[in-house]
Amino acid sequence: MTADRSAWSPMREAHPIEQAVGIDYYVSDTDGIDGRLRVDPADFRVTEIEQFEPEPLDADPGAYPEILLRATLRSWDTNDFAGRLSDVLEISRERISWAGTKDKHAVTTQLFSVSNGDPDALTACDIRAADIDVLGRTGRPISFGDLHGNRFQIRVREAEVNAGERVKGITDDLRAFDGDESGDTDGTVTAGIPNWFGQQRFGSRRPVTHEVGLNIVAGEWREAVLSYVANPFEAEPETTQAARAFVAAEAERGDPDWAACLDEVPRKLGYERSMLHRLAEDGASTAADFRHALEAVPWNLQQLFVNAAQSSLFNRMLSERLRRGLPFDRPVAGDVCCFVDSDAPEGLYAPDTDRLQRVGETRVSVLKRHCDRGRAFVTAPLVGTDTELADGEPGEIEREVLADAGIEPSDFELPGEFTSSGTRRAILVRTDLAVDPDELTFSFALPSGSYATAVLREYQKRGPLA
Repeated sequence: MTADRSAWSPMREAHPIEQAVGIDYYVSDTDGIDGRLRVDPADFRVTEIEQFEPEPLDADPGAYPEILLRATLRSWDTNDFAGRLSDVLEISRERISWAGTKDKHAVTTQLFSVSNGDPDALTACDIRAADIDVLGRTGRPISFGDLHGNRFQIRVREAEVNAGERVKGITDDLRAFDGDESGDTDGTVTAGIPNWFGQQRFGSRRPVTHEVGLNIVAGEWREAVLSYVANPFEAEPETTQAARAFVAAEAERGDPDWAACLDEVPRKLGYERSMLHRLAEDGASTAADFRHALEAVPWNLQQLFVNAAQSSLFNRMLSERLRRGLPFDRPVAGDVCCFVDSDAPEGLYAPDTDRLQRVGETRVSVLKRHCDRGRAFVTAPLVGTDTELADGEPGEIEREVLADAGIEPSDFELPGEFTSSGTRRAILVRTDLAVDPDELTFSFALPSGSYATAVLREYQKRGPLA
């Protein structure tokens, strides 16, 4: 039986930098508005959608050892803020947890927890461009599973003169891609886009984390280190490019001088220096030495390398689905669907990928109705050791992408923080979108793990590093 085809077919190709991380197309064929994001950090506001209720501060510290706080940060990378907070409190950085990593060039409001923290010390914290509100105590650290999603308010500046007219056409395209036939309600429409992993997943200015991850999955530890430490990009400062080029050239020698590389690399490249320091100490003669160097970075960055590899493969699966004209808003035979998260706050279209169902020929119409009503989503895999691939044409796409990368699910059985069992992810992100075509402000909410830039790229249609 031939798979159901979407009325949409890809017409406009993505920027080459996006194609390098698996994003091959735009789904809107209307010309973009161009413009710039984050001219000022306040142009990009992100607020976590919270459902985490703490106990009072005077609750028993033995039962509730974690201090929960809400921080509003201006131009702070989440990892960097956690490091600064640990310095101010004079505690290990490992005692600080958070639910979601946010982009640096923004104003973000998010939750953190501090293990066995001092409420008075936290209240007295004076950190540049950070407002900290101590909320109470909890029995465990906050984690990614505590974050349902994020609300965004984003302004585009320096756009095309006729941007307002184009905005309407693009919005109509995104409604059609979602299969939405309802009208405009109080200036809000339901729009849909492919659930791409955005450019910042791979490095906004230097998209290499997926290359590092693919090397790790292939067991190429030396290549993984060099993909991260060497490998200069034109978007970087000239001094940084020169330092990376020095490392790349030194690595080609029979007996590389890693100490000399450490001297060349600027101090601002802290993770790169941590890796080089271990290479200089160990002598770096075996694959285990290079793995040890990779393990010099924080555990969450180690996981990010492999997660970025999974993300690039996921993007490629979505691109191939688009190329073939398969729908995103409804399943075809062979797909794997998940159901909506019944605990998500009202108005947030959040999938629950723990509740999966394979779509056989006889179940297509039933699951299509669930998808039409917002009760289910089509998924694709973030491949790991436990991944079971789809059937039919969707499964064919998944297997082709993995074969092209030379990867199998079992390859994700890796040491330490690098291992991953995998999961599945909705291929469509749906949101209630409000747009002011005069001010060019966009307001919407997305489930955890979905990218606001995936929405904005459809409107701007310019390179991600411009």
